[in-house]
Amino acid sequence: MTDFQAIADRVEIEALRGEFTDAAMMRDRARLASLFTEDGVLRMPDGPIEMTGREEIRTGGERLQAQWDFFVQNTHPGVIRIDGDRATGRAYMQEIARMKNGFQGLNYAIYHDRYRRTDDGWKFSERVYEIRYFDTTPLTGSAPAGDPRTPQEAR
Repeated sequence: MTDFQAIADRVEIEALRGEFTDAAMMRDRARLASLFTEDGVLRMPDGPIEMTGREEIRTGGERLQAQWDFFVQNTHPGVIRIDGDRATGRAYMQEIARMKNGFQGLNYAIYHDRYRRTDDGWKFSERVYEIRYFDTTPLTGSAPAGDPRTPQEAR
C-alpha cells in the first residue's frame, strides 16, 4: 500500500464517522443504515441494544429517535488502524439528550469500530457503544420547539 492510499483510507474512514453523526443529528436513519455493511452490527451493551443488518439498524434507530425530545451528538476523532481492506478504530462521543418521557442526561462514550472496504468505500462492519460517564442531573436548557427539519429542508 502506498502512503497516499493510507492517507486516503484514513480520510475516508474519518468522513464515514462524521457522516454517522450527521445522519443521527439530521434524523436520517436510512442514510445512517447505509453506512454499515449489509451484515453490519450496531451494539449498545448498556441499552442493551443490538441491531444487525441495515434494515434492523434503520428501524431500530427510528424507534429510538421517536423517543427523543432532543438529541445532540458530537464526535471527536480517535485512533484508526488499517490492515488491508479492514480497519479498527475508536471515536469519542459527547451527547446530551432529553427523552419525551422526561429522562435526560449528558454522557461521554466511545464507539469501538470495525470497518471494511467495500465496492462503495469504507463501511462500518461493527460499532460497539461504551458509555464512560453518564450524568442525569436535570438539564437547564431546552431545544427550540418547531420543525425538526434542517433550514434547507424547510424552505
